[in-house]
Amino acid sequence: MVKFLKPNMAVIVLQGWFVNRKAVIVKNFDDGTCDRAYGHCLVAGIYKYPKKVIRKDSAKKTAKKSRMKAFVKLVNYNHIMPTRYTLDVDLKDVVTPDVLQSKDKKVTACKETKAQFEELFKTGKNRWFFTKLSHGLHLDKVPYQTPSAPRTDGACVTFRLGTDSEEFDARLGGMEWKTPFSKRHDGSA
Repeated sequence: MVKFLKPNMAVIVLQGWFVNRKAVIVKNFDDGTCDRAYGHCLVAGIYKYPKKVIRKDSAKKTAKKSRMKAFVKLVNYNHIMPTRYTLDVDLKDVVTPDVLQSKDKKVTACKETKAQFEELFKTGKNRWFFTKLSHGLHLDKVPYQTPSAPRTDGACVTFRLGTDSEEFDARLGGMEWKTPFSKRHDGSA
C-alpha cells in the first residue's frame, strides 16, 4: 500500500476529544510500535481557534483575538482525514513521542506548538488551517429515523428550538437529531 500520510500534512481529527479539529502530522508510524501495533501518527493541532479580527480593533484586542490553544496527541490512522494542504512549520524538535510520557513535558510542548502556530498565523499563510471547520461537516450530529415515523427522502431538516411539539413533528416528519445525552422533544428518553 502507498504511504501517503507524510509529516507536515494537514489532517482533520474524526474521533475523540478533539473531533472536528485541524492538526498537522509531526511524525508517522506506519508499521506501529510495540505499544500500538497499528498505524498511527503523532499530531499537533489547534484546540481553540483564533477569532476574526476586524480593522477597527485596537492592537490589544487584535492580540487577544489572535490567541489560540494547541494540542499534541497520538492518533490512529483510521481516526484522521487527510487534506490536500501542507504546513511550513517545523515541530519535529518540539513535539516528540517521549513528550507524551509526562504531563510537564506535554504542557511545555503544547505551549511551544502554540507559539509556532501563532507565528505562522501572523504571517498570513495557510489561512484555511486557522479557521474553524465549516458548518456543513458535523461528525457528532447524525440524523436518524424513529421506528414509528414514516420514511422521509432525506431532505434537509432544520432544527429550531422553541416550537410546539405538533408543529415540530409535522415539519420534521418523525426525524430527530441524535446527540449524546439528548432527550426527545416531548420529554421521554
